[in-house]
Formats: sequence, structure tokens, C-alpha cells
Amino acid sequence: MARRREAAFPVRGGLRGGAPLTLIACTVLLLAPLVPGVLSTGSPAALVGLPGESVVALVVLLTVAGSVMQRLTAGMFAAVVVAGILLAALDLAFRATIDRPFNLAEDGGAIGDAFGVVQDAVGPVGAAVVVVLIAAAVVGLGVVVALSALRVGRAVRGEGPRGRAAIAALAATWVVFSLAGSHVVAGTPVAAFRAGDVVVAASERAAVSVREQQAFERALATDPLASEPPAQPMAGLAGKDVVIAFIESYGRVAVEPSPFTEDIARTLDEGAGTLQREGYAARSAFLTSPTLGGVSWLAHATLQSGLRVDSPRTYDRLLEHGRSTITGLFDAAGWRTMAVVPSNKREWPEGEAFYGFDTVLDSRNMGYRGPAFGYARMPDQYTWKVFHDLSDLDGAQPVMAEIDFVSSHTPWTPLPRMVPWDDLGDGSVFADQVAEGESPVTAWTDPEHARELYGESVAYSLEALFSYLETFEQQDLVLIVVGDHQPARIVSGRDAGYDVPITIIAKDDAVFEAVQSWEWEAGLRPSADAPVWGMEDFRDRFVEAFSR
Repeated sequence: MARRREAAFPVRGGLRGGAPLTLIACTVLLLAPLVPGVLSTGSPAALVGLPGESVVALVVLLTVAGSVMQRLTAGMFAAVVVAGILLAALDLAFRATIDRPFNLAEDGGAIGDAFGVVQDAVGPVGAAVVVVLIAAAVVGLGVVVALSALRVGRAVRGEGPRGRAAIAALAATWVVFSLAGSHVVAGTPVAAFRAGDVVVAASERAAVSVREQQAFERALATDPLASEPPAQPMAGLAGKDVVIAFIESYGRVAVEPSPFTEDIARTLDEGAGTLQREGYAARSAFLTSPTLGGVSWLAHATLQSGLRVDSPRTYDRLLEHGRSTITGLFDAAGWRTMAVVPSNKREWPEGEAFYGFDTVLDSRNMGYRGPAFGYARMPDQYTWKVFHDLSDLDGAQPVMAEIDFVSSHTPWTPLPRMVPWDDLGDGSVFADQVAEGESPVTAWTDPEHARELYGESVAYSLEALFSYLETFEQQDLVLIVVGDHQPARIVSGRDAGYDVPITIIAKDDAVFEAVQSWEWEAGLRPSADAPVWGMEDFRDRFVEAFSR
């Protein structure tokens, strides 16, 4: 029976029989385990090495008897190699988008969120095709690696003593290179365990995340606003409508001089003129976000809760445990609270249960009938208009709202244009604009062009904001404009930090007198010397400044 099974992988005459297929199998064993190193380092130089995984697999294949054990060995080897490649690819994707490696203990949900972004960019059919192709590639790679290991193992056994001697020499060579620390290319050892190293590193990160979760639990158990709540929360803002406006990907890079931020600079300068004409003043600084490139809700939770929330696991735990939020304090003090999340398309019970929002507006109840602009279900201008129409800012009860503006969300194309406010209607006026935008796939093939699109998208979001303030008179509005995170590394750059601009805009001098000790800078554009706080510090300082 064993001989019949082996006939499915004919190797006549040891290494000399079936030479082309055997040569291909040897190439797979030599290169496949090294691919994770290429993905991790970004350098093809990582392909220069002798993979320890393949050496171990061949040694075991020569020592175990029976086709079942040999197939099991080949399968385990293929699993390690494929796992290493898959984890390295996920690491690469996570680092490129949100600037941190993939975490086995935390990021399962983030993969689902990434699928949602892809679906918004290329449609449900295109996203499904991508998933099927990735799954087929993973399974196919595993099969090829396992069959290659079996073929080379049988070929070596077919050579008898010479084959065993060759594998022994190969193993000895690997050990010598390892002990000598040999490098053909600096930083890339010849004796390599590239796939194994990636798997081990991923396991270590998962273990570290468990310890970090324990530290987070200790911080979560202590809330100064719960143990010593202010007697009159938000009394300094009595009668004011307060809006926290999160602008997607509005990072520090957006307010620093560069060719792709010229549109942003011009919009901020024009916006400063608009504010002056309308009687507004502004103070600005920086906050350090817990995330970069994506996962915006971590920043929202951090700002609202006063606790650094930097992973999906800590976010879930925060919602389970509960904590005083800025919204909750406004709600307790008599404000009517609203969340406006235009790209949300499902139930969000945490909005009321954790944050304390009385009303949640999203893509299902904002009356929009126009086209989606990539991830953005509706343009920021429309979001402002619906908020204004449904919030009743002139009513007897003041309003506190958090609004998420997402027109500057990746992939930054297609991008809407401003239209007359009276023409907005149900958003159908934007129908022809989507076709004028570029394909996200095409736009992102050129990093310089992607940066230009980013600048245009942030400029649009800011233009919509300033146009709203100019069009709709509001004497008692206090507006807090803040970025959620820096854009992806393709824009922000390899060395960029996590800082985002924050600006308070109001007409009442008393608002700025309350925060005078903060020493924030006048205007909309904080300088390189502006104060920098952790985003988690904002809640307590804000509550302290405006409460009695």
C-alpha cells in the first residue's frame, strides 16, 4: 500500500529521476520559508539564506517511517511556512495602515473592519473576489510547500547513503553558519529561521498584549471623575452648544508645510479670515492619538474616556466596564446629546449605553439619497446640514454632539465638491461627482499622487466646516475640531509621530479665559512649538476648566 501511495509522487533514480519537478520542489523549499523575511524587512536581500525550517523538515522526513508520518511532517512544515508568510503579510499591511504589527490576541475584528473598507472602495463583488483569491492562494501555497517537501524527502531517500550524507552536510553547514553568525548581507543572517521567527514574534506579541491588558485593567479601575465628580459639571459652558468634530486622518502632517498640504494651508488661511469676519476666535495645540492610519474609534474612546485606548481588546473592555465620558457629563448636566456617525450602517447600542448619547444619527436615518464616496457614505457638507437641521440648535435645551467627518478617509478618492447649501436636498445633487473621481487602485499606485489626494480631501473637510460657520449664524456655539489620527505612512512618512491638531473655536471670550492656563496658540494652525498633550489627558483638563 505504501508503494502505491509513493507512486503518486514518482521519483525514479533518487535526485536524478524527475529532475525538473524535483528542482522546482528544491527551489520551493529554499525560497518559501525566506519570504516572511522579505515581507518583514522590505528587502529582497532576505532571500539570501539557508532556511532552517527546510533543513529540519528534511532531517525529520529522513528519520520517520511510513507515509502517514511523512505527510504529517510535510503538513506541519507547510503550516509553519504559510503561517509565517501570512503573519508577515498581515504585519506589513497593519504597519502600512495603522503603524503597528498584527496582534493575534487582538486583531481578528480589525481584519473584518479592513474588509469593510475594501468593500467600500471596490464594491461587495470586488471585495468577495479579493477574499476568494487570498484564500485560494493560502491553500494553494500550503499544498505546494507540503508536496515539495514530500518530493524532495523521497528523492533524498532514493539516493540512499549519499542522500543521507547530503542532508547531514546541509544541517552541519546550517549549524556552522549559525554559530559563526555569518551574513552575506548586513543584518540578514545566512542561517535563517525567517518563517519561524515571524511565528514566534507573533506569539510573543500576543503574550505581551495579555500583560498590557492587565495594566489597562488597573487603570480602568481608577476614574478620578467617578471618585470625585465636579459639583457643577460643565457650568462654564451653560447655554452653549458644544460640538466635538472629529476630522478623519487630520494629523500633524496636515498642518506642516509640504507640497501636498498647500491646499490645506490655503483653506486654513481662508478659514481664519472667515472666522474673523463672523466674530469667532480660535486656539490650537496638539494631542497624541493612540492610533495611526485607522481604527478611529480608539481615538474617540480615548478622548471621551480620559484613558488611553490603543487596541480593539482594550476598547471592548472599556465598553464592558464603563467609565465617565465627556458626553455623559454633558448629559447629566442637562444637555441634549447627539452622535453623528454618517458611515455607520448598523446598530450601535454602545452609543447610548457607554457614551451617553440621547440620539444617534447614521447612514440609515440621515435621509441621504446620493452616492457614496468610497468609505464616506455621504459628503461632510451634507453631514453638517443634517446635523444643523435635526439638532435644533436654537431650542431651549443646549446641544452637545460628537460628529465624525469622514470625507478625508482613505482612499481619498472619489472626492465630493462643495455645492450651494440650498441645493443639498437629499444628496442627489452629488450623483454626477463620483464618476469624476479616480479609481482607488489607480490612485494608490503612485505614492506622490496619493499624498496629493489626501491633501485635497482634508482641504475639502475643512472648507465644509468653515462654510458651515459662515452660512449658519450661531452665537453660542463652541466647536472643538480635532483629528482622530495621522494618515497612513504612505502620506505621513516613516518617521512621523502620532500627534493630531486640536482647535477650539468660539465667539465668547469667556471660553478662552477658562482655558488660558493651557497656553494653546491663537489661530487654526498650531506651530511646531505648540503644546502637546496625550489625547487621554483632554477629558480631565476640559472638565476641570469648564466645571465648578
